[in-house]
Amino acid sequence: MQLSIVIPLYNEENSLKELNKTIETVVLDMGIEYELIYIDDGSNDSSWNVIKDIAKESIHIKGIKFLRNFGKSQALSAGFKSAKGDVIITMDADLQDDPNEIPGLFNGIKKEDFDLISGWKKKRFDSLIFKNIPSKIFNWAARKTSGIKLNDFNCGIKSYKKAVIKKIKLTGGMHRYIPVLAKNAGFKNISQKIVKHHPRKHGKTKYGADRFIKGFLDLTTLWFIHKFGKRPMHFFGLIGTIMLLIGFLFSVYLGIDKLFIETSGRLITERPEFYISLATMIMGSQFFLAGFLGEIILRNKKIKNQYIVSEKVNE
Repeated sequence: MQLSIVIPLYNEENSLKELNKTIETVVLDMGIEYELIYIDDGSNDSSWNVIKDIAKESIHIKGIKFLRNFGKSQALSAGFKSAKGDVIITMDADLQDDPNEIPGLFNGIKKEDFDLISGWKKKRFDSLIFKNIPSKIFNWAARKTSGIKLNDFNCGIKSYKKAVIKKIKLTGGMHRYIPVLAKNAGFKNISQKIVKHHPRKHGKTKYGADRFIKGFLDLTTLWFIHKFGKRPMHFFGLIGTIMLLIGFLFSVYLGIDKLFIETSGRLITERPEFYISLATMIMGSQFFLAGFLGEIILRNKKIKNQYIVSEKVNE
């Protein structure tokens, strides 16, 4: 199997037949062995029926249906788990990604030996206020924190070596940061390719403005996990130790002052230093304990599937 094309979707019944026809025309011209995997992320329209219909017409078509909507990251995880191709290409099902980009993305992995190629929608047909401007800010922040020089981290159309998708683990909304996850896993030969972007033909976008807030929160999480994920004690333990030390020094100062200097008879509990000492020692202990528990959890964690498959075709 040379190529696997993974397509997550949610309520795209009107796009699927046209998309499938275009993809098969493009890939057949390439003359390679391929599979096309559709992951229905709990659609409540007729998307799954359309997938079953087109799967009857070709042995290359596979389908996976989720019991309910679990999100794009989980849909991609299921597709990656099922994929058998040496090269894996992902794209969205809304007809905004152009299937004619497939040969270039495939050759970039096969012939130029890139680990990952991310699409770059240099010219977009999206809302300027709700998508274009927030997307530029989001990508700027991702470049600064990751060090990866990509212009469009969240572009749906990407190509990967098989080793990349089998190594990374997608949880939450981390599909936005697959290039970062790949780099953190040791794959550094990452590039980008300018791709065509088309206006949406059917339906409406499934994402609201809140996706950018969630995206920045996920970016913060990813940065923290990359820096301290394997050594949480280095972060929480350090803060806890500093706070405990501050609290201890304040308590020593209060003790010496009360025994040898203070003559007014004022109670220790009437002094602000007492509450600083108490608060920092309590908080320091909690931070230290958090780091300790994090180390224990890390050594015993097992990542499980976060989705439930209800039906498959041609699997």
